Amino acid sequence: MDKAGQLEGYLAWLRYEKRYSELTARSYERDLKYLFELSNGTDLADIKVHQVRRFIAQLHGKGLSGRSLARMLSAWRGFYNYLMREHGFEHNPCVGLRAPKSKKALPEALSPDQAVRLVDLPGDTVEVVRDKAMFELFYSSGLRLSELVNLDPEHLDLDSGEVRVTGKGSKTRIVPVGSHAMLALRAWLEERPRLALAEERALFVGARGARISPRVVQLRVKQWGIKQGLNASVYPHVLRHSFASHVLQSSGDLRAVQEMLGHASISTTQVYTHLDFQHLSKVYDAAHPRAKKKD
Repeated sequence: MDKAGQLEGYLAWLRYEKRYSELTARSYERDLKYLFELSNGTDLADIKVHQVRRFIAQLHGKGLSGRSLARMLSAWRGFYNYLMREHGFEHNPCVGLRAPKSKKALPEALSPDQAVRLVDLPGDTVEVVRDKAMFELFYSSGLRLSELVNLDPEHLDLDSGEVRVTGKGSKTRIVPVGSHAMLALRAWLEERPRLALAEERALFVGARGARISPRVVQLRVKQWGIKQGLNASVYPHVLRHSFASHVLQSSGDLRAVQEMLGHASISTTQVYTHLDFQHLSKVYDAAHPRAKKKD
């Protein structure tokens, strides 16, 4: 079987056996195509560790970050594990290799005032009502873009103020929904029949009445950011960052934020959310016995 056939089989396994989302499968496909290009006609079974090390060095020299390369190596490693299991490959040349380290950049986040300005949309057209519900839910519950677009109305429990979300690896979690988001969602559910096709199950739909696409949501967030006069570059993940940052600053409960974001590791949450140094200093000065000034 050639590389194209091996790739097609692996992607099908990711989608139907591992239950990965279409977005995740495409990401794996992009990363694996780098491997195919760099192998330059060499059979995948013949690639050695030193060659993979050289591939990574070439990509690093072209400006790919350590984080991107680590993700890529993980995709390659998983692909080779599949080839060993399904196609009799004898070794995995990616085992034991690590990507170059890169500086961890703090995620962008809006200030509380900016976040409120973005979600507090003017107007009452069906599109505005929908956008307000989406943005409020992003900011209220810290959802990923893929999680939001895959919601159906039955995933909402407006009586208890919760939403059932299916995240990475098909893991399900229950996330609280704030009062402002609840009001926006109730308003949208009243308007939804005006836009949605009769048989459509999606909670949020686009102009043609079918499930809204991630790209449309990204464009709507960007357009509203400009209309609302935000200087910062705005995209859906910024609202997730802002949710995490603001909840953590208010509560200090890292574990709770980890659960709401759906992170498997708390170390991911520590990078994902951040407190500014001044806030930490104030907490330290108020709480630590050695930090208190003597009278």
